[in-house]
Amino acid sequence: MKNILLLLAALGFSVVACLADPVAVFDLQWGKGKERQTRSFAIAFYDADAPQSTANFKKLVQDGFYKKTTIHRVFPNYLVQGGDPLSKRKDRTVIGTGGPGYTVRAEIRRKHLRGSVAMGRLPDNVNPTRLSNGSQFYVCLQPIPSQDGQDTVFGQVIAGLEALDEISRLPADSNANPLDRIEIGRTYIVDRSQLGRPIKAR
Repeated sequence: MKNILLLLAALGFSVVACLADPVAVFDLQWGKGKERQTRSFAIAFYDADAPQSTANFKKLVQDGFYKKTTIHRVFPNYLVQGGDPLSKRKDRTVIGTGGPGYTVRAEIRRKHLRGSVAMGRLPDNVNPTRLSNGSQFYVCLQPIPSQDGQDTVFGQVIAGLEALDEISRLPADSNANPLDRIEIGRTYIVDRSQLGRPIKAR
């Protein structure tokens, strides 16, 4: 009986610890007038496998770095990408080339599964150490084994993945940039236990 109680206590502690884990929430908006859409998604972090990447990403979220940036690349039911500060501008020719002015050390350990969140980076020929872009990230909408061992996976979408599926299928130009601006509004860190509850505006 004692062993069972200890096991239950251990399981209870694990559940509490899980619910207290910080997650990043992104609020998205697109469309105009009656066609305006608002969606959100939440990212949980792999702190142990990608400590520098997660610490950097959380700081950018808390600092409001991603506000007014866009989801600037979409591939239907495959991948969406965001996090470029240059996407705040109207000039589409530069979108996808920006960052915060620094890179992050590669922490390539996790596989690219559906919902995996990874950092973008420049190709090997100009980036042989596979340093990550400091802010650009992408979300896998299906397993992408060809990227395993290539990029740093630092998180997992745990809520709102269906919204990103929807966004991935929106019309896009020849550079896979959505024709309709998919803008990131609020970004914030909350405990995982708060997901699904109303969050006060910051």
